[in-house]
Amino acid sequence: MAGLKDATAIVGIGQTAFAKQLPESERTLACRAILAALDDAGIAPSEVDGFASYTMEETDEVEVAKAIGAGDVTFFSKVGYGGGGSCATVAHLAAAVATGQASVGVAWRSRKRGSGPRPWKNTTVQLPTPAQWTRPFGLLRPADEIGMLARRYMHEYGATRDHLFNVALACRNRANQNPDAIMYERPMTREMYMNSRWISEPLCLFDNCLETDGALACVIVSAERARDCRQKPVYVHSAAQGLPAQHHGMVNYWNDDPLTGPAWTAARHLWKNADLTPEDVDVAQIYDAFTPLIPLSLEGYGFCGRGEGAAFTEGGALEIGGRLPINTGGGGLSEAYVHGFNLINEGVKQLRGTSTAQVPNAASCLVTAGEGVPTSALLLRAP
Repeated sequence: MAGLKDATAIVGIGQTAFAKQLPESERTLACRAILAALDDAGIAPSEVDGFASYTMEETDEVEVAKAIGAGDVTFFSKVGYGGGGSCATVAHLAAAVATGQASVGVAWRSRKRGSGPRPWKNTTVQLPTPAQWTRPFGLLRPADEIGMLARRYMHEYGATRDHLFNVALACRNRANQNPDAIMYERPMTREMYMNSRWISEPLCLFDNCLETDGALACVIVSAERARDCRQKPVYVHSAAQGLPAQHHGMVNYWNDDPLTGPAWTAARHLWKNADLTPEDVDVAQIYDAFTPLIPLSLEGYGFCGRGEGAAFTEGGALEIGGRLPINTGGGGLSEAYVHGFNLINEGVKQLRGTSTAQVPNAASCLVTAGEGVPTSALLLRAP
């Protein structure tokens, strides 16, 4: 991984509109986001020779390559575990470009979760082995599984709903500044949060991510080529994936400490191969399908000690001007939930200086994928 340090850069980003329901197909949305990202980079579709996406992506590289007019494709990969794979799509392409397997890589995610079915509603299929330890006992949805971890975290470390509100509020405040966000100009108060309905106690409505239709994409090339592209390059300084020993998705049943999730494994690898430390990070885009993932990730990635993640959120620490501004486009809680890909693009915007909630002089950004499942992370750097 040390050989990947600053060897590649994200030079183009693109997205569609976000909404509860969009009329276009997932393939159409994917192609629009990819073409927008290529146009942003100033690169012709015919130059694309690498693709990476999620195993949960319904639009495959064969159809995408034909639809956008790509040339011969020499690298393609898909990463598992839903939102845990977001940053890994970029990492795989960075490795491919750095080793000569591809020269122009495109990563994307297209999803119609807002208007589409909820995955756990299908009761006709055989449960995978991990789910046989959860769903028969009432943990039917990711919200139920994370709700259990949140309750344990509250019990162990004294975290409260006010700490989770701090997370939800920071994301909503940034979305209020972002015209592309679902929650643009829709402020939230503590009273609204505390009085909202339970989804899976202790998680209320505003502790849960949005359900969104939309697509996003980004373009990765070598650092040398990046200097000649249309936009200011954002370098992939370090990248990592993490699958801890004896892991059980979401609930971590078999770990010695179920609150020590995959973030800890990914973080050790990420920082080992970086010239930066957590203290050097100017802004972070932390995967936020559920509010408790933020304090857990703050601990896992080394911004505070074990059990200190909840207290870290106090005093406006997650807001612009705070200790660590997070999710400056609104994140999955308030911009859009597209398995975390909007966090990657927002990280690029911050280091270009074009975010709607710009952190002054931001030069480094941590982007994380889903905590609780096999995960991934990126450390992005400005030139």
